[in-house]
Amino acid sequence: MTKVIMVQGTTSNAGKSLITAALCRIFRQDGFKTAPFKSQNMALNSYITNDGLEMGRAQVMQAEAAGIEPDVRMNPILLKPTGDKGSQVVLNGKVFRDMTASEYYTYKQDMIPHILKAYNSLAEEYDIIVIEGAGSPAEINLREQDIVNMGMAEMADAPVIIVGDIDRGGVFASLAGTMLLFDEEERQRVKGFVINKFRGDISLLKSGLTMIEDITKVPVLGVVPYMRVDIDDEDSLSERLTDYTGNSLIDIVVIRLPRISNFTDFNVFSLINGVSLRYVSDTKELGQPDMIIIPGTKNTIGDLKWLRQSGLETKIIRYANEGGAVFGVCGGYQMLGEEINDPDNVEGGGTVKGLGLLNTVTDFSSEKTTVRSSGKINNLDGFYSRLSGLEVDGYEIHMGNSRIIEGLPMNTLNLKTDGCVNNNVAGSYLHGIFDNSEVASTLAKILADNKGVSLDEASQFDYKKYKESQYDLLADTVRKNIDIDEIYKILGV
Repeated sequence: MTKVIMVQGTTSNAGKSLITAALCRIFRQDGFKTAPFKSQNMALNSYITNDGLEMGRAQVMQAEAAGIEPDVRMNPILLKPTGDKGSQVVLNGKVFRDMTASEYYTYKQDMIPHILKAYNSLAEEYDIIVIEGAGSPAEINLREQDIVNMGMAEMADAPVIIVGDIDRGGVFASLAGTMLLFDEEERQRVKGFVINKFRGDISLLKSGLTMIEDITKVPVLGVVPYMRVDIDDEDSLSERLTDYTGNSLIDIVVIRLPRISNFTDFNVFSLINGVSLRYVSDTKELGQPDMIIIPGTKNTIGDLKWLRQSGLETKIIRYANEGGAVFGVCGGYQMLGEEINDPDNVEGGGTVKGLGLLNTVTDFSSEKTTVRSSGKINNLDGFYSRLSGLEVDGYEIHMGNSRIIEGLPMNTLNLKTDGCVNNNVAGSYLHGIFDNSEVASTLAKILADNKGVSLDEASQFDYKKYKESQYDLLADTVRKNIDIDEIYKILGV
């Protein structure tokens, strides 16, 4: 019989995903076949499995930590926000339909059979399942229809540990307040607290730990220090979107679109010595970068209009016309073309003019492409010619397709062409195109040569091996700072 434990948090971005990943890695290291699970995820960063199904990237990251292949059963419901009040609902890896928040709230109970089917199926195959909650479990106005926090804990009969973020302050009030708002049955499920993101002298914290245990009658299982581990995240609150080290030889800018998706596509560049990666959403922040990347988006037309209104479109066009390197991925690729047609009213209908930096036309359709893709970069000329012949692997998630009117296809994927290149401007539908370390480091060298600087340290590296080392670092840090023996007692192992 599978063992289960659930990780909830006092707030969004408390560290639930990382603690879940750490436990998955620790259990794997200790010889247990382990799988992550999150009944409902809300994120624009998603992933396509080998069988063409869409799921949230947090569970993909946790599956990697557990040493297993990502499986859509680990995330049966994915909500992809389309605006302030609605989302595209992805059920069991396929688009179900668009719903407003109120529509989805009344539909939640109909999702329970799908959740239980996915969870029970995993439970038949794994020794331990680590369930992740969402947001805060103390949203009392939503408790009646809850399917992702205490509602999920009840369905799985899971003991719960609660993670609190001390870095933002108020961690004791958050933990005590969360317990206060639970009913008695829910309080009985909580077996421990983990205080996360601690900086400073832990001796100054000890009296607080004793007091919170006295107040709540719940033990503190550990205090995890603020970790600098380089692991993919999917949250719009990700520190990657605001962190910037500066003073690098090569400056790569990613446009922070309002509905940016799959920003993990570009994490690899931050690993190359001499290269900085930063996200900008204002013309004042743009500066004089060595490359501009327009990323994926959940709403290409809406974010293209924002790009126009913000003044960034004019800046990007001028930059490209002066020879600057521009690369678009997925929705960003669509924006670079001449126009986008939406006859099926996928994103509001009509035709919208693109940036005109690639001679392509995109036609939206109601059918969503979700597929794993692999292949090679075509024989290119001009700015990106040194990428010719390099292997690429990743996945596609897009509505509609783009036609090349004039120009070279960027890739040959699954025996079909993809993307377009016009000298210093390029685009592709392939998420993960830079995850091949050779592609990323070669591109960095192209940018360096174009600038007249040397990146001698931009040698080849194994991105997958690097990620594995980061999972081990995460597990080692958590193992040293929380009571793993008590975690196993909670599990009943």
